[in-house]
Amino acid sequence: MKETILEMEAYAKEKNVPIIEKESIAYIMKYIKSHNVKNILEIGSAIGYSAILMASSSKEVKVTTIERDEARYMECLKNVKKCGFDKEVNVVYQDALEVNLTNVSYDLIFIDAAKGQYTKFFEKFKYFLAPGGVIITDNLKFHGYVGKKDMIESKNLRGLIDRIEKYIDFLKNNEEFDTEFIDVGDGLSVSRRKSDK
Repeated sequence: MKETILEMEAYAKEKNVPIIEKESIAYIMKYIKSHNVKNILEIGSAIGYSAILMASSSKEVKVTTIERDEARYMECLKNVKKCGFDKEVNVVYQDALEVNLTNVSYDLIFIDAAKGQYTKFFEKFKYFLAPGGVIITDNLKFHGYVGKKDMIESKNLRGLIDRIEKYIDFLKNNEEFDTEFIDVGDGLSVSRRKSDK
């Protein structure tokens, strides 16, 4: 498996596929172990890097990961199989905002897909969070650009940063969830339902 993970890191670098930073996935894997997480939903598989590593955290972990890009979905399936995790990781080829879930709940929901849709993902999938579960979101620093919009020349990038900043405000002012912001990798947030405390 180690070899495949290294191959995936090289592939991501070469093809410019965004994968989670090592410090961030290490934090999540530690969280999975220490909080006895069993069922995980991941929004945004890319090539399967984080799904495989999350599944490898403990023998009892099952991951459902959703990807809408066909090439990445195929690459993800290939990597999951190569690492021998096809029973632990279920890869779904669909736009996460169009997925219909019923009778499922997750101990951990990991959001790492289209940054501009973070609030929509959170609002849609919070209903599938098990009691005591958390929603973790990645890329909240977005390579250090968040909070420094004025220095960005690209209009598209400015728009994206604006949406991430709005999502951070949405988390900070959310009356249903308490969110902790973790300064590892590209910035993570861990949101828990207040009623679970």
